[in-house]
Amino acid sequence: MTEAVKLRSSVRGRGAKSNASGRFEATQVEAFDDGWTDEDATASTQIPTTITPLRSRTIISKNQSPDIGFERSINPYNGCSHGCSYCYARPSHAYLGLSPGLDFESRIFFKPDAARLLEQELSARKYVCKRIHIGGNTDPYQPDERELKITRSVLEVAARFNQPVSVITKSSLITRDLDILGPMGCDRLATAFVSITTLDRGLARAMEPRASTPARRLVAISRLADAGVPVGVGFAPVIPGLNDHELESVLEAAAKAGAVTAMYVTLRLPLEIKDLFREWLADARPDRAARVMSLVRQTRGGKDYNADWAQRMKGAGPVADLIGARFKAAVKRYGLDGPRHDLDTTRFTVPHGSRSQMDLFE
Repeated sequence: MTEAVKLRSSVRGRGAKSNASGRFEATQVEAFDDGWTDEDATASTQIPTTITPLRSRTIISKNQSPDIGFERSINPYNGCSHGCSYCYARPSHAYLGLSPGLDFESRIFFKPDAARLLEQELSARKYVCKRIHIGGNTDPYQPDERELKITRSVLEVAARFNQPVSVITKSSLITRDLDILGPMGCDRLATAFVSITTLDRGLARAMEPRASTPARRLVAISRLADAGVPVGVGFAPVIPGLNDHELESVLEAAAKAGAVTAMYVTLRLPLEIKDLFREWLADARPDRAARVMSLVRQTRGGKDYNADWAQRMKGAGPVADLIGARFKAAVKRYGLDGPRHDLDTTRFTVPHGSRSQMDLFE
């Protein structure tokens, strides 16, 4: 494997510190020392975000992984400008011929036909209603959603068809769509999860540079709950030695804000993420980088990552077991261990005229 092209730590507002070629590319780019250092930089570097339409033939993705809690999902975006250093979705950018590093967070693709495709698929005569999870790969409420409104258009279609949906995000922008999610939540057609990895604003800014602040995510939980949307908190990922000490405080704060359930995932470092996360950690938290990686390996059988479905979400070993025990105790203590809210699939209906109109596309 060739070395990634490393950037100066003066790159502003980005999580990745390098932009290695995708693993499917025939040409790999190697770094070299040109004699310049960070101290020679006269100004911080800014990397602009480019937004490109991505034409798709379908919008509902199918999942068969036994450790993932949904069978169907919709991802309105490829890539995510939140720039989270640990994001498990980064390797997917390699399928587009791009880098899972900076390309993933600065070269974003959106699906302009998402709403039309969803209406077409829901109107199909053989369609059987099941919950659709929105945002299983990249965040559906990343910054450009404010203008593009792709996620909102998907929700509008789901509401018309009484199609049950669940949404996960780390953005307070989700509250923009309370006019849709609120009534759906009250009718058992929508649930939401808000991911909060830390209450430390400084750590959040370094680790998730363009996501909403922790305080604003707590406000989002409160507003979703007040609107009638069953909302949970995701403490994900748990990074041993970095944010694991906040597990109880995050769950307590979320419960006070109105969350009724919780989940967690232990840090996953598949494919390119292991190198990208190491680079970020060495730059952002050099004093504890070695210890963090040692603890991570202790949850993965001595390796950076173990893809075994039986343990890839939670890890294994004493460190992982301790995290699991603490989580179990905390959700019970803060009342986050109630049953998950089952969504109502019996109310699904194709609006009058939609099926005949969609027959033109079949």
